Amino acid sequence: MNDAAIAAVRAAVAADPNNAELRLALAELLAAAGLRSEAVTEAATVLTTQPGNARAMTILTGVAQAAAAPAEPVAPTAPDEPAAQTAQVEPVAPDEPATGQVPVTPAWPAPPAPEAAPEQAAFVDEWAPPPAPGDVMNAAPPSGVGQEGPAAPAPDAAAQALPAEPAEPAVPAEPSAAADYDWSQAEQDLGSDVPPPFIEHTVGDGGEEGVAPLEPPLPRVTFEDVGGLENVKARLNESFIQPMRNAAIAQAFKKSLRGGLLLYGPPGCGKTFMARAVAGELEADFMSVVITDVVDGVHGQTEKNIHAVFQEARTSARKSPTVLFLDEIDALALKRSSMSGSSSWLRSTVNQLLLEMDSMSGNNDGLYILAATNHPWDLDEAVMRPGRLDRSVLVSPPDPAARGAIMRRQLASRPVAGIHLETLVGGTEGFSGADLEHLVTTASEKVMMDSIQAGQVLPIGMNHLAEAMAEVRPSTAEWLASARNVVRFAADGGRYDDLRDYLEAHDGDQKKSRRKGWWS
Repeated sequence: MNDAAIAAVRAAVAADPNNAELRLALAELLAAAGLRSEAVTEAATVLTTQPGNARAMTILTGVAQAAAAPAEPVAPTAPDEPAAQTAQVEPVAPDEPATGQVPVTPAWPAPPAPEAAPEQAAFVDEWAPPPAPGDVMNAAPPSGVGQEGPAAPAPDAAAQALPAEPAEPAVPAEPSAAADYDWSQAEQDLGSDVPPPFIEHTVGDGGEEGVAPLEPPLPRVTFEDVGGLENVKARLNESFIQPMRNAAIAQAFKKSLRGGLLLYGPPGCGKTFMARAVAGELEADFMSVVITDVVDGVHGQTEKNIHAVFQEARTSARKSPTVLFLDEIDALALKRSSMSGSSSWLRSTVNQLLLEMDSMSGNNDGLYILAATNHPWDLDEAVMRPGRLDRSVLVSPPDPAARGAIMRRQLASRPVAGIHLETLVGGTEGFSGADLEHLVTTASEKVMMDSIQAGQVLPIGMNHLAEAMAEVRPSTAEWLASARNVVRFAADGGRYDDLRDYLEAHDGDQKKSRRKGWWS
């Protein structure tokens, strides 16, 4: 192979290392010259940037096939052992014509051969497979072999071309180039799998049942960590926590420990945090389930997932008390009477959930069911019958004590100066916990921009909170409007008495607090 051509292409690749075509051309030249290790390196470099490049894969395949081909007997390079060339053959009978037929070297250029065939190695096809034995025996004699003249070999030398038995292949004078190549390193560079050119998303067949994992170990929270909401904590303590803590006494008074507890209220008011606090009061593990843990597009798989979740909860309860929390349960237990058309398949989901809750009546040792929803009036009536989620507690928007605790906690980790918590509490009637956090975040952003312009950290003051108050509105107004309609027109049988009491006590407070305040 022309070394000058390789050097020229190599220089071009060095000048433009990102040119894949030049690098592949260099790899082909190196492979044709027998420099397989370097050829593989160049082709692999292209595959790192262009996975699945057909030309690079062809080069690697060709090099691998050439390296895996069995080696033909070749003459050793040592000049002091000429007899090794004829040690493995038998002479032919005298009456056979001494044609001087010799095998053609098939896979790579051989070391210098005897003078009888000086041009044989120059025309070996680098990529050609080894010839069949019949082709070797029928090969045309090279020039100068079996002819009259001083250049013709002796009869004994010509007879060596027809061995009587298969000869043992001699060890090549030089090790194969593939033996020196670090295939492990190449696999690490390229990755274990070359990604396909196009990735298509296919709908799975359901796979394993989805099981909501237990919450990772987190600091345990209790009612002491919940600011305010004393009426909610008292209701939870009376209807759920104390009977669970004192099961023997509760059974003496025929207090049923079956069923579960439903937490409802506006979004962002801490229903999930309250559920974690209940688990902390019971010193129980906390297992949270959301709709994505169980709903599956494959028919029947959602029901299997629900069953698997409850089975996992029962297994956990055998080891230690466990709270199974069904967040946004209205996504799984809507009224079956409202399901029709494309949503009719959810009927079986509700049925499966009811079956699992009923089975809890005989297997509820150490397992407590809590659920949360923003719209309890949309739940199927069967879900809230006795023995299931038969107790409900309103988690209302934070009261003044809770708002003060939330604001203090949000501002404690930020630079502040001159904050009047009582003023803030009075102007945030109807704000949820999430609204209060958003209020502090908005004020922090304004101070941050002022600090960037001033080149130093400035504290958050009441003026910044006033600017934020003009932008942030309470998010509970829409929910409270819907709740008023339910309380006024729905025949709830006393189910929403706590909601009715809250609305009667706070109706108009939000409008009064925002009619005129310290921020205006």
